[in-house]
Amino acid sequence: MARSGDTELDFNPRFFETAMRQPKVQRVTDAAGQRALAKAKASAPVDTNAYRDSLHIEHHESRYRRTTRVVSDDPKALLVESKTGNLARSLKGAKQ
Repeated sequence: MARSGDTELDFNPRFFETAMRQPKVQRVTDAAGQRALAKAKASAPVDTNAYRDSLHIEHHESRYRRTTRVVSDDPKALLVESKTGNLARSLKGAKQ
């Protein structure tokens, strides 16, 4: 049985740079983003429709991968999120 400190593990960063940028991986993250966006729009509080209508997806390129984000451009988005937790619940509900 291996003990603490007996096992070494070396990661190959180049593998992760290429694997996380594969089209299949990006499709999986985009699909999760679309599910979260649909849930967020469906459960968004509606007063003037500005918050719900401003919800959209953005992509962010980092060193090892491209991430998908569900964001709002409404100036009151932070207030709405702090009172309702709409995006947080939507992201949790979009997990498979």
